[in-house]
Amino acid sequence: MQICRSIAAIRDTVAGFRGEGHSLGLVTTMGALHEGHMSLVAAAKRDHDRVVATIFVNPTQFGDPKDLETYPRTESADLAMLEAAGCDAVLIPRADEIYPAGDETIVETQNLAMRLHGAVRPGHFRGVATVVTKLFNITRPDAAYFGEKDYQQLQVIRRMATDLHMGIDIHGVPTLREADGLAMSSRNVRLTAQDRAAALCLSRALDRAERMAAERASPARIEAAIRGTIADEPRATLTGLDMVAPESLAPLRQSPDAPLSEPIAIMISAQFGEVLLIDQREIAP
Repeated sequence: MQICRSIAAIRDTVAGFRGEGHSLGLVTTMGALHEGHMSLVAAAKRDHDRVVATIFVNPTQFGDPKDLETYPRTESADLAMLEAAGCDAVLIPRADEIYPAGDETIVETQNLAMRLHGAVRPGHFRGVATVVTKLFNITRPDAAYFGEKDYQQLQVIRRMATDLHMGIDIHGVPTLREADGLAMSSRNVRLTAQDRAAALCLSRALDRAERMAAERASPARIEAAIRGTIADEPRATLTGLDMVAPESLAPLRQSPDAPLSEPIAIMISAQFGEVLLIDQREIAP
């Protein structure tokens, strides 16, 4: 596995892959890797001759400086995992190269980034879209792979890639979970033991919603059940709950009190101590 710490180095490496006629899949990360990230690498490896990963803790998507400062950084372990997974090259750039002096260009979707989780964290998806565009331009992959857990992020990136005619296939990969149901996340390592146990209320809420959808409960009843499940956990503070149309994130067309008649995407964000966690699920009647 080639480790590249500059834009020039990764471009030379990618040029070598292309010179051999190889296709390229990209996995962008902020490090602190876990098996969920490896599932993205595996999907890219399944579809392409070569896989490039990036490790970059992007400062522009953090609203709270403390959150950026405390974000886990585990480069040695990350590189070992990527190599074991069969990644061919990894880019670990400096922030001042990604954002050169005088940098003033941003990329932003006007609708998808401004609502739901984006309303709770203003500017977050602007930072995501901008850095992902930069990484796409640097590596020029055939396809890129993102986890479905960050559901709104996935839809923002899909819209961006379509609107800007990037010619890059955007693949969503199902959320990978721990044995007890907690969605894998780089933030999980920051949870106390008590908050780690409490965080299971997220998957419990989604499991309950899925069972109720199968029984064609109304969206209003499903939402109430989710809120109740989170409220029953004293260590959890619900910060966001959205039930919308899949992919478009548009409001549901049906009456909230009628039996569920269309697929919905559920997105939850909740605070556990100093750690904000998210989880999601698409469900259908």
